[in-house]
Amino acid sequence: MRASGTVIFLLNGTACTIDFHESTPYTPTTTVLQFLRSHPQLQGTKEGCAEGDCGACTVVIASLNQQSELVVEACDSCLIFLPMLHRKALITVEHIGTPEHLHPVQKAMVDHDGSQCGYCTPGFVMSLYALHHNHPESESSREVAEDALTGNLCRCTGYRSILDAALQVHDQASMTPNDQKQTIQGLQSLQSYPLSIVSQHQKYFQPHDLQEAVKLRSMYPEAVMISGATDVALKVTKNDEVLEEIIDLSSVKPLKELKITDHYIYLGAGLSLEQVKRTVEDLLPALYETLKVFGSLQIRNLATIGGNIASASPIGDTAPILMAYDAQVELVGPQSTRLVPMREFITGYRETSMQKDEMILGFNIPIPNTQTHVKWYKISKRKDLDISTVSGGFRLELEQDATVSHISLFYGGMAAMTKNASKTEASLLGKPWSREQVELSMDIIDQDFTPISDARAEAGGRRIMARNLLLKFWTDTHA
Repeated sequence: MRASGTVIFLLNGTACTIDFHESTPYTPTTTVLQFLRSHPQLQGTKEGCAEGDCGACTVVIASLNQQSELVVEACDSCLIFLPMLHRKALITVEHIGTPEHLHPVQKAMVDHDGSQCGYCTPGFVMSLYALHHNHPESESSREVAEDALTGNLCRCTGYRSILDAALQVHDQASMTPNDQKQTIQGLQSLQSYPLSIVSQHQKYFQPHDLQEAVKLRSMYPEAVMISGATDVALKVTKNDEVLEEIIDLSSVKPLKELKITDHYIYLGAGLSLEQVKRTVEDLLPALYETLKVFGSLQIRNLATIGGNIASASPIGDTAPILMAYDAQVELVGPQSTRLVPMREFITGYRETSMQKDEMILGFNIPIPNTQTHVKWYKISKRKDLDISTVSGGFRLELEQDATVSHISLFYGGMAAMTKNASKTEASLLGKPWSREQVELSMDIIDQDFTPISDARAEAGGRRIMARNLLLKFWTDTHA
């Protein structure tokens, strides 16, 4: 299939094209927010933080899944590069109502005095628009509404009136059946082709098949690889970096594969964290608990599980729990695929065992038996939308006499990489799973880690947190 440098998408229902090979004010790393703010008639979308924390720039992205069903998601436009809109539909606040005919979510905001200064209001409205498309009132709840609004900040109104507005809209989706039909038809009418954008300073590729993606990875081993770009986009918006070579994997279908058997779950690296969250609630509950407080819904709709692991961040939320679950990372390269235990995949600070011509294909995660205890814990300044200070992914298996037959204690935020407390594990193995024994082992954690002090915590505080998480694990698992 011949590649093109022209991005085509639906903008509020109308086909829009941007040819990067012609004279254009945009680059491949122009964000959707910057694009919208450059158009006077589309400036309802606001810029607050430009890093995905405030939700003022929330828009709705609609796309077709592999069953040609419409998927509607709220996303932070400050984290989306323009080419990522290829063959999708962008819906902004200007499109969903007029002063004479307010959309139901807009009317609910008015009825409940949900807006004061108004700067954040368009972002709230778009989050509510997506919420009421995906959750008819019969399924909606205050908990669901709170989750949908976690990524939206308001400094003057407060959330009670906004949550009341979220719960007011009854028995209707945000899109009428006719709107949905027209959007599906519009998306199906957009020509399908991979992107190859080559400008004076940047190269941006969006392959459609795995073979082409692997080929590009070999040709451009130094290229930045993205799928959701929630981390990489900050290099542009906050550091003003020029990303010279980018491979966008968001259209490679094998990376979105999902398999569930009696013994394991396979998660493609390109699955969004929200897709993973919805999948694993019953089978991998500790991973579900991890993702419940991962960023916000806007972030989880973009971020992928492969991207979170590939970043090899020492405070990445998913690494400790995937290690506790004994996950394996499937890597693909020009010659073959290979499996690497998650516990061995991260080798240092922001370093992995992945070769320069490889990329993550997916994750094999064994489903633990009912006698295995797996827990995840996170300590942070805020419950939602915050970076871990210390986190832990723990696994425990006991003999019939309650002695420890296996224990894994993986910590984030305690070293330059996600790391297990090996000496502490050894002190517990074969011993009774008792409070007395756990308290004796808590001090050994100081031998396993030499944490640093930073803006989130002092080194001494981190040691106390790590010890207390072990005690909490005992509290949650002892008979």
